Amino acid sequence: MILLRITMTTLVLLLPYNSFAHHVLGRPSYSLNESSNTPPSMQVETRIGKYYVTYMVFPAFPKPKQQGRINLYIKKIKDGVPFKGEVVFTVLDDSWFSSNKEVLGAQYSNDAIFRQGFIFQRPGYYLVRAEFISDKEPYIVDFPLRIGNPWPLGPIGLMVGIIVIMLLVINLKVRYKLQRLQAVRHREEKNN
Repeated sequence: MILLRITMTTLVLLLPYNSFAHHVLGRPSYSLNESSNTPPSMQVETRIGKYYVTYMVFPAFPKPKQQGRINLYIKKIKDGVPFKGEVVFTVLDDSWFSSNKEVLGAQYSNDAIFRQGFIFQRPGYYLVRAEFISDKEPYIVDFPLRIGNPWPLGPIGLMVGIIVIMLLVINLKVRYKLQRLQAVRHREEKNN
């Protein structure tokens, strides 16, 4: 009996317990929003001219009609000094057939970070442009941004689909004509 109790106690203590995560970065997940320190959906680092540029988008998965934020860090390559001027943020549709351009805003550095809020009404692929001037030289950095779940078929896929459908229709029409010609020939041969 004692051996059974020891065995049961050991099994109960060694069994793994379920743990359900409700904290992200040590904070309760129910209080997270676009102002939280959630991981960004994308972090891009690039070098342009005399500067390193780092770009982050919050929240992790931006959705239509929800507020989001872009954080832009600009530092000189030579000495790491942050850029102090103005950055203008614009957005373009990342599409072949659209030239829509909208200014999101112009921001100055706050603790070496340029913060720009955004709200997109429709899902899609967008191109965010950050423009600034340093030493009378213009700098333009473009970053892709995906909002929501856009239609997966882009312009190239649409064109390929149309071409495939056209080829199928042409193929079916040619086959139908050939079958009719063969039927006519077969009848003529029977009659002769």
